[in-house]
Amino acid sequence: MIGFLRKKKEKHDRKKAQNTSVDRGILVFEHTSDVIQAENILKKSGWSVRVMGPPPEIQTGCDLVIEFPLIEELNIRRELKGVHIEPLSVVPVTSPLLAPVDLFHTKDFGDYLMVRAANMKITVAKKDRTIVNISGGGCPDVPYLAQELVGKTLAEAPRPRELGHTLCGYALELAYNELCRK
Repeated sequence: MIGFLRKKKEKHDRKKAQNTSVDRGILVFEHTSDVIQAENILKKSGWSVRVMGPPPEIQTGCDLVIEFPLIEELNIRRELKGVHIEPLSVVPVTSPLLAPVDLFHTKDFGDYLMVRAANMKITVAKKDRTIVNISGGGCPDVPYLAQELVGKTLAEAPRPRELGHTLCGYALELAYNELCRK
């Protein structure tokens, strides 16, 4: 009897996951700068979007995609076209294989907490939220970002996005925001 109920629940969970995935889509861009600009524009206009890693099946030259409510595709594309930003493609999330990849990974080291977003990591001391390490990426501004942020608390440190203008600076901003949220 328990096996029957478990199978019924698994079937229900799969069906529920399929139904919820149909309402999401992915905007695929050629350049990271397009993703960053599109995210800024769409969020300022009140759209519910989030930047994610692309699923392996649709990776292009850009390491980021924007997940959005699929029902709003026409309006979102119109808004982006109005500012001369057009995605390479729009992909409905119709299977688990097409689901975007979460950019965040959190690791608790006891006295320290590290958040990784894409290829950038930021680590803070839990007791006073002082940034103790910045690492990752291969962009030329990473050493500068580390120099400006390490030793400061999250409250007193400048926003990484104000300092860096590369993919690494953007990813560090995402990790910084996630760390502040936690």
